[in-house]
Amino acid sequence: MKRETYRHGNLRQALLEAGIELAREGGPDAVVLREATRRAGVVPNAAYRHFADRNALVHAVSLAAMAELARTMEAEQADRLARRAAGDANAAEEARARFRAVGTGYLRFARTEPGLFRAAFFVPGDMVEAELPVSAGEGGLTPFQLLGAALDELVACGLMPAGRRPGAEFLAWSSVHGLAVLLIDGPLRGLAPEQAEDATELLIDMIERGL
Repeated sequence: MKRETYRHGNLRQALLEAGIELAREGGPDAVVLREATRRAGVVPNAAYRHFADRNALVHAVSLAAMAELARTMEAEQADRLARRAAGDANAAEEARARFRAVGTGYLRFARTEPGLFRAAFFVPGDMVEAELPVSAGEGGLTPFQLLGAALDELVACGLMPAGRRPGAEFLAWSSVHGLAVLLIDGPLRGLAPEQAEDATELLIDMIERGL
């Protein structure tokens, strides 16, 4: 039976969505143009109108995965703030909640979406990649920018000395990312969910005390 080709809608978006699903199932190595075109229902050559090669598709998937990470972090912040609101939290408590949610959301995404998490950090690049609008969440901030904003709030509320602010995002990010990698690809991947949650909170406690 002859396969029908894709004749409507946004082909680039369809290919990107197929790539995202492939990454979700098997990480960046699973993102293959031929399989993406098969899932989108088009002939293989159709992909080259939108993606020059496999690397271009993986790059786009990486940026989309980064945006999904940002949305997970935003949802974690909203959840923590909602819980705080019940207790009439003050500005300082809300700033702490937002900061901690950046870390817990980051690690939750790594554990629940390991394929997308690996894809988000697969494409080689520099800090420009961490600040592109296409990598942002609903609020317009990328994961790196969400961290920076949370740190700025800690300073504004007097919870963090201004002298410690420069470069703090790199140290906090490195620590949380290191635990994420250990939990999904390293010797901590066998931890029970509750143990992973405990490790997450303890790490963020340590980072917060250090800041």
